[in-house]
Amino acid sequence: MTVRDIIKRAFLVEIIKGMALTLKMMFTKPVTIQYPEERRRVYEGFRGRHAFVRDAVSGKEKCIGCMKCANICPAQCITIAKEKIENKLVVVKYDIEALRCIYCGYCVEVCPVCALVLTEEYEYSSTDKAALYFDKEKLLKNWDEFAAKQQSETYFNKFWRPDGVDSAKMPKSKREQGPVPTRPVLKPAEPAPVAAMPKETAQP
Repeated sequence: MTVRDIIKRAFLVEIIKGMALTLKMMFTKPVTIQYPEERRRVYEGFRGRHAFVRDAVSGKEKCIGCMKCANICPAQCITIAKEKIENKLVVVKYDIEALRCIYCGYCVEVCPVCALVLTEEYEYSSTDKAALYFDKEKLLKNWDEFAAKQQSETYFNKFWRPDGVDSAKMPKSKREQGPVPTRPVLKPAEPAPVAAMPKETAQP
């Protein structure tokens, strides 16, 4: 043990340094947020829970089963199955395994009809693995829960039209995609059928 070490021990130099740092930090603004009482602002483009955009008129998903999202996914966490029903290809299965997802956003960028979105919702942790497997119904429910929290009546995700990408190379449906309604669009009421007038009978 050196003389310097003996002096440090005798005068408690290290303890005094630690107490000085503690006293200094007592009068500084905390850098932590007291979650869940406090929440940090979520900025536009945050990649959170997956959702299927629900068509405000039909009430169904917009997915056309092109397979682009499944093919581009680096984590291979998307499973799609299609069937031909009444001479039309219908997506009968669409699953996302959120536990494998790396939240790169490629699936959202490549979708030609802007059917998929990574919402700004981040509070969906669970101890149940099954809760983090999203099928079609769950993806639509995720959208409903996200849309219900939106103050605006429309929503547009920045990954539908990424910065730096030539819009001329995008599909027409993607170029023309505007903000989507977050509230159901009421269909106009159909006019009531006009009752047939009774035929007049000839008088004898």
